[in-house]
Amino acid sequence: MLITTILLLIICKNRYLMQKIKNGDTVSVNYTGKLEDGTIFDSSLVEGREPLNVTLGQGMLIPGFENGLIDMVEGEKKTVEIESDKAYGDVNSQMVIDVPKAQFPEGVEVGQMLQGMGPQGPINVKVLEINEDTVKIDGNHPLAGKKLIFDLEVVSVQSN
Repeated sequence: MLITTILLLIICKNRYLMQKIKNGDTVSVNYTGKLEDGTIFDSSLVEGREPLNVTLGQGMLIPGFENGLIDMVEGEKKTVEIESDKAYGDVNSQMVIDVPKAQFPEGVEVGQMLQGMGPQGPINVKVLEINEDTVKIDGNHPLAGKKLIFDLEVVSVQSN
């Protein structure tokens, strides 16, 4: 019993002394992203992939993912649930539009992902339906409107 208590005190002390992640730190993190139904949409644990390396506070990650890393320590694992407003936003109905069919390549199919030019540069769109004269496309991010669940494991932390 005494040995168990001492070991717990050492573990707690070491965790307390470990550097907690903060904005500006460069972190290496393994992650698996899932939807609420358990469908995996991305993972760094797939063969051939490396942990994600990123400096926090530069806007390179969705806000909920970045906030989930704050105060974690090297070696720590946790699961974060991110509502759509802290991920890819809600579905914007204004991003679903009908475009003249003549503007699409021959053989375009429903479900196909295409890249077009929007007012702010390249945009990926999904073909929703094809009519006689128009094609309905959706410019929302495929994960817009969805709650995301990430399993995180901090591999390393470098304070900057």
